[in-house]
Amino acid sequence: MKEKNSLIKSLIEIIPLILFFITNAKYGIIFATKTFVITTLIVLIVSYLYFKKVSTPLLITSFLVLIFGGLTIFFKDPTFIKLKPTIVYFLFSIFLFLGLVLKKNFLQIYLSSLIKLNNIGWDILTKRWIFFFLAMALLNEIIWRNFSTDFWVSFKVFGFLPLTIIFTILQQSLIKKYSIK
Repeated sequence: MKEKNSLIKSLIEIIPLILFFITNAKYGIIFATKTFVITTLIVLIVSYLYFKKVSTPLLITSFLVLIFGGLTIFFKDPTFIKLKPTIVYFLFSIFLFLGLVLKKNFLQIYLSSLIKLNNIGWDILTKRWIFFFLAMALLNEIIWRNFSTDFWVSFKVFGFLPLTIIFTILQQSLIKKYSIK
């Protein structure tokens, strides 16, 4: 049941990104951003109605989509929406880092129902995610500042998502090594 819900949650959360990509290709970044904002609001509502709660990452990301999407639409300047991934990735890395400093491993709190690791494993996994999120923030900055908007949108869908999936898969050996039976 958890795996089914996780798949449904992932599918629901990726819909705004896919529609963002499609509408950008056909109508441009400003219209795509409007679509992104509206579908993000719909995803929040659907997620709440289906799961009876909204995950913290979805809540943070949605809040930033609404802020930066709203600024993009209001000023008709795509810079704002291009900055959003950088800020999201940076905030996630800071959040995880603060958790380690405060001796409250937020990754463990968030994923402990899915993964059972000892404390060393959780700390290593969290540090890896901190560096991954920082690398993704840097990569977003490099791409949006040096390539076309269309390339950035394509990379947002077909670059960041696969990189995240690959990174997650690469953590399997760590998870096996520090897994609690």
